[in-house]
Amino acid sequence: MQSAVHKPTSEKLIMQANQIAAFFAAQGEERAVPQIANHIQRFWDPRMRAAMSAHMAGGGAGLNALTRAALDTLETAK
Repeated sequence: MQSAVHKPTSEKLIMQANQIAAFFAAQGEERAVPQIANHIQRFWDPRMRAAMSAHMAGGGAGLNALTRAALDTLETAK
């Protein structure tokens, strides 16, 4: 059994992405989505972005709506 401290990488990334979305959520979806995408693009390692892209391709379980919208924006920009 895994402890909460040693979550699989995808769970950590989901948690981090949703936390970023929660931070920007008060600005409303129109402003929040590009800011979430910008934050992930600027501050996440390419491996982290690739792992999240693969997670999205697999259905994106656990991601909130703002996070999904922001990640869709990043996928579209590729």
